[in-house]
Amino acid sequence: MADRFGIRAIDIIDIVIVACILYRLYKDLRGTAAIRLFVGVLIFIVCWLFVSFVFQMKLLGAIMDQIVNVGVIALIVLFQDEIRQLFTRLGSRQNFISRFMKRILNFNEQKIENNDIMQIVLACKNMARNKVGALIVIPHNIDLRYIEDTGERIDAKISERLIENIFFKNSPLHDGAMIISNGKIKAASCILPVTNKTDVDPDLGLRHRAALGITEKSDAWAIVVSEETGRISWTEFGNIETGITQEKLGQYLSKMMKEQ
Repeated sequence: MADRFGIRAIDIIDIVIVACILYRLYKDLRGTAAIRLFVGVLIFIVCWLFVSFVFQMKLLGAIMDQIVNVGVIALIVLFQDEIRQLFTRLGSRQNFISRFMKRILNFNEQKIENNDIMQIVLACKNMARNKVGALIVIPHNIDLRYIEDTGERIDAKISERLIENIFFKNSPLHDGAMIISNGKIKAASCILPVTNKTDVDPDLGLRHRAALGITEKSDAWAIVVSEETGRISWTEFGNIETGITQEKLGQYLSKMMKEQ
């Protein structure tokens, strides 16, 4: 029946793929400042398709064609953060192709061991009990040395007491983020980008927004301990889960270790 109306199977597949991409973009942009721009661009594209291909209005279609040609570059500039996040997610999926490419290209993966997990969990538990604020970032495949350069280099073995001492309120390094990778505490007091999302819980502070920011722009994981409430939060791919237990944190870190 599809052939009678000039619609091929490949056309249906084409429509489904485009619809999935648009839905994925909408889902990622929802709650950000770019969502209105995205909707506006989508409306313009629909109007352009009707003018150029349905009604075949040559003059108006030619004008809109020129706008579309120039608009592609403008969209890349306007949505550069969202495009970066989309490709980061795509490249970080734990599938056959991703694992194969890692082996072929010999990526330097950020290893974390069982003992390291225990040290991090215990430190977060103690800091949460004493309401000591903390922000710990663990890179995955994307190198964060440019973030490490914004803080103080440490390059020390992961230790519960060292983590707690660094984030102690009177410590000169307690502000900013700690970077843990390759089984070591690489740096502390690092500066992170802050999320531009508008739907973030107003009760979440700057540490939580910084955790969201770095996980939006990379495939890193981030742990936040709230100084006000003592709650522990887990952040990945721009999503945050607050109020997790010590056991849940250990499960997340163990899962992260398996994905490396």
